[in-house]
Amino acid sequence: MDLDEKFMRRALRLAARGKGTTSPNPRVGAVVVKRGVTVGEGWHKRCGEPHAEVVALLAAGRAAAASTLYVTLEPCSTYGQTPPCTEQIISAGVKRVVVGATDLSPKHRGRGFRILRSKGVEVTRGVLQAEAEKLNEGFNKYVATGFPFVTVKAALSLDGRIATRTGESKWISNELSRRHAHRLRNESDAIMVGIGTVIRDNPALTVRGKFTQVNNPWKIVVDSRASIDLSCKLLSGGASRTTMIATTCHAPCSNVEAIGLAGAQVVVCREKEGKVSLRDLMRKLAKRGILYVLIEGGSKLITSALEAGIVDKVAFFYAPKIIGGSDAPSVVGGKGARTMIDALTVTDTSIRRFGSDILVEGYIAPMKKRR
Repeated sequence: MDLDEKFMRRALRLAARGKGTTSPNPRVGAVVVKRGVTVGEGWHKRCGEPHAEVVALLAAGRAAAASTLYVTLEPCSTYGQTPPCTEQIISAGVKRVVVGATDLSPKHRGRGFRILRSKGVEVTRGVLQAEAEKLNEGFNKYVATGFPFVTVKAALSLDGRIATRTGESKWISNELSRRHAHRLRNESDAIMVGIGTVIRDNPALTVRGKFTQVNNPWKIVVDSRASIDLSCKLLSGGASRTTMIATTCHAPCSNVEAIGLAGAQVVVCREKEGKVSLRDLMRKLAKRGILYVLIEGGSKLITSALEAGIVDKVAFFYAPKIIGGSDAPSVVGGKGARTMIDALTVTDTSIRRFGSDILVEGYIAPMKKRR
């Protein structure tokens, strides 16, 4: 294996440890190598804390002089909550910097490369670029559009049902699938459901599982009338501190005040056809530093999200079951596509097995690419 790729893969694995904690900053990993041996490594753990390059250089100490630094993203070159990484790299005496992806932020894009080269540091760009860019697809989307990256996750039968006609949905997927679903939660900044799901299932939306670090993503309920039951799990005890209720100006003031007193945050959004405008909600979430949103249901919210054009990716767990029944809810409802050319296209699909279940993941193609 090419040495640059070898050490960049290690940097990517380190960067991935920051999933669920770094937003609104990107996920970044770094490795310091001297004479083919790793002398320091690190990753960006949380917004406001040292960047990956700094952590790796500190770990390397004096060995950083005349070394090669592998970093998944272009080093920052401006002052923010932390000093520029370019200054740290230059002062440490790094001889060569190998980078995965360019930082697409207008204030950084290409500037770090120019500064390093002007000080005699050799720069190699684009090593495992596709993998490095995918690692920060939420950050990159926010920089380009001001919107977060949205994934729809659902467990469904082979015939596309997410519950029986009586509303029973536990459990369609198996335990292995549910473990992975908790990993998806742990790597997200927020989990979103509709008020119907809260009324029907009273979910806690917590992260459960054996992870190196268990994160605590925001729980967001789309509730246009702020009618949520104050005794539900999301508003009970300490859970309310990480719960947001997305509503509209037509919600009764008494309801909004009661939710605030319960300790949750209320986000008042624009209205669209009597419901919360999901596009307006996404903009507001991004401004709060929420760049990765996992929508878990129900069918009405998933349908509205797809119709609003805010969904980037789908993760559908198919269980080898056939539920049937015209009254059993499908994962996507609404009017649906009029013709096949109007159907949403899913690209870059991948398939994984979780026991007898199958996970299908893919990206929603932009409209201009569907025709």
